[in-house]
Amino acid sequence: METNFEQLVTAFNISPLSTNVLEEIIVLLKQQTDESLSSFVLQTYSSLIILEHKIWQLISSKSHELFSQSYCLEFFQTFALFNKKLIFNQNIIEDFMKSSLIIPETIDQINNIFQQIEQSKDDNDPLITVASLWFDNLTFFVHEYPQLGHLPIIIHINQYFEHHFLMNEQFKFYLIQLQQSQISSSIFTAKQLFYMKTCPFSLNSYCFTNPESFDYTPEKVLPNIGDEYLQIIQVQSYTVEFWSKELLACISHLIGFMRAFIWWNRENGTNLKILLPTEKILCDYIQALIRIIDYKPFYKSIMLQRFNDETILIDSVLLSLINIVQTQNINWFFHSITEFPDILLNLAQAHVYYRIYLCVYGILSETLTEEHLKELKVTDNIKMFFFHMLEQAWHDPSKKYKQIPIAYFLRGTYINILIHSKTNHRLY
Repeated sequence: METNFEQLVTAFNISPLSTNVLEEIIVLLKQQTDESLSSFVLQTYSSLIILEHKIWQLISSKSHELFSQSYCLEFFQTFALFNKKLIFNQNIIEDFMKSSLIIPETIDQINNIFQQIEQSKDDNDPLITVASLWFDNLTFFVHEYPQLGHLPIIIHINQYFEHHFLMNEQFKFYLIQLQQSQISSSIFTAKQLFYMKTCPFSLNSYCFTNPESFDYTPEKVLPNIGDEYLQIIQVQSYTVEFWSKELLACISHLIGFMRAFIWWNRENGTNLKILLPTEKILCDYIQALIRIIDYKPFYKSIMLQRFNDETILIDSVLLSLINIVQTQNINWFFHSITEFPDILLNLAQAHVYYRIYLCVYGILSETLTEEHLKELKVTDNIKMFFFHMLEQAWHDPSKKYKQIPIAYFLRGTYINILIHSKTNHRLY
């Protein structure tokens, strides 16, 4: 396999590209399962580096002919999915190997890509589609390995997003488009999705790395886009069952970015008041978020890792709600929503992404009385997950494993104690 792949990569560098070469690479990449991925990467690592760096060069080049060919687009989509699986693979692939494969070589490459996107007259330019896939994978990588957020190239990417895409009129125009209760599929162009999905997605994960500063503070950003954002959430919370996959992606990443940005380096809820200045606006926002996570078909798509838009959506909404619960004197409103505990418990019982059930129990511990907590008819695995995380940290204290405050674990453990004390189960 190693020899064959090396030959294919060598042929990939020959212009014009051979259709047969691309098809053979596609077949090899699609054959890799979660079990075989590690050995494949270890065997072909040198060739993979050449191929990965070559693709960044192609995306940053001025030639667009390659991206308009259907077989080439399939190749890039297949390779992007391969990289995504590589990022989330928890087996024996070393972190430095992932970094060398996923992260581009130079800032000049990044600048060339951004400039092409800004200057493109074709809103469905295939280059924008391919570039979005590669930037999205960078974002997944930074979220899984937050220490990477302090690399100069990652900082540069997000500062570029901040300066050139977040605060311009085009971004606001796309927000206004999403306010309509009936949205035509034609609005979801490659450029629109780059602005509404890729840009906020990257900034969201970057915020989680606790950057030292943003040039645009909440006082500057929220008055510019806050009203449009709230209108989107209000309107679309009533149309969840009709969401397209594109609208799902946009809303998932907008909620995630707004939440992360508002609470970036400020845990007292001060910035929330800029977005939600009155109690009525706050309550309307809470109700809209609850309507979104009450849409049960999403639950079937939630994954054990933050791998898809449904998982990101539910995760982002729950993080938003727990931040509100912890910083705003609004528990009376949560108590008035009688179905809210059942909605949360349905999510927790799905045995899904770790942060989802930790947030669920954190919210329940804040909003329910002790008596109500004792009545919960659910068995969770927070305790085992907690000790598993401690064991990982003990073996490798320099690595950041998961982005979750320790208080979430403690609240979950507290609920677990209440549940087991009620049902006479012994804790070990």
